Amino acid sequence: MTAAISADGIRKRYGDVQAVDGVSLTVETGEFYGILGPNGAGKTTTLEILEGIREPDEGRIELLGLKPWPRNSELLPRIGVQFQASAFFNRLTARETIRTFASFYGVGARSADAMLERVGLNDSAGVRTEKLSGGQAQRLSIACALAHDPELVFLDEPTTGLDPQARRNLWDLLRDINAEGRTVVLTTHYLDEAEVLCDRVSVMDHGKVLRTGAPATLIREIDDTVRISVESGLLAADTARELFTGAGAEIAALEDDGVLLSVSTHLPGPVLSVLAEQNALRGLEVRGATLEDVFLQLTGREYRA
Repeated sequence: MTAAISADGIRKRYGDVQAVDGVSLTVETGEFYGILGPNGAGKTTTLEILEGIREPDEGRIELLGLKPWPRNSELLPRIGVQFQASAFFNRLTARETIRTFASFYGVGARSADAMLERVGLNDSAGVRTEKLSGGQAQRLSIACALAHDPELVFLDEPTTGLDPQARRNLWDLLRDINAEGRTVVLTTHYLDEAEVLCDRVSVMDHGKVLRTGAPATLIREIDDTVRISVESGLLAADTARELFTGAGAEIAALEDDGVLLSVSTHLPGPVLSVLAEQNALRGLEVRGATLEDVFLQLTGREYRA
C-alpha cells in the first residue's frame, strides 16, 4: 500500500531563518500522525509544504502518490485542510458557510448539511459565523475541511483555546474521522492530546525532526523517574528521606512545598512501602513518565515566545 505521505529532506528558508531543515517523514495510509514541537519549531511551515501551499527550497514530497507542488488539481479533492487560524465569510451563517465550501468541490447542499450535523452544529446552523463560540468555530472549520469527503486530513492545532469539555468532544470527532479510514495529520501543543489520539508522533525543534515513534514507545525509551506525592504534614521531609534511603530507595529529588510531599525515584516500591508503614498515604498520587517528559527532554525547558 502506498504511504499517504512520503517526505524526504525538505527544507525551507526565510532570509536568515532556516524554518525547515531536512525534515523526512512517512505517514501510512489510515494513520493518525502527530507533529509536535515548541513555538518556532517549524511545524506549521512543514504542514504547509506537505499540503502543497508552500514550495520547499529542497526535498522530495509525495501525497497519495502524487507531487503536491506545483499546486496539483488532482490532489485538491482528496485532501482536507484546517488551518491554525480560520477566517469565514462575514455575515454568513454556519449552514451557508459549509454549503459555500462544499460547492467549491461540486458537493451538494444535502451532503454539506449532513456534515454540519455530523460535527454537532445542526442546532447552530442558522447562527452567523461571527457569533459562534470558539468550539463551534473550530467544529465548523473541521466540517469545511471534511465537506468533500477527503482521504487525507491536515489539522493545525485544532483545539487551541478550547475549554476542556470542548476539547474532549472534539477528540471524539477526530477519533471518528480516523476510524472511518481517513489519514489524519495533526499539530498540537497539547501533549496529552497527542498521547491519546496519535498512532505515531514526530517531535520537531529548530526545523528538524528529533524523534519519531508511537507515544508509548517514546515514553519507554526515556530513563525517567516515578514521582510519588502525598499530602504535606503526614511525614517530615528529613524523616521521609531517611526512611526512604534506609528502605533501599534511590531518591532523585524530595521536596515539601507545604501542600504536597513529593519524591522522585527510580524505585517506587520501597517508597510506597514506607508511606504505607507510616500511615502516610492520604492524597497519594503516583505519576510515571508521559509524552510531555519526552518532549521536554528532547526540546529543553526554556521558554519560547
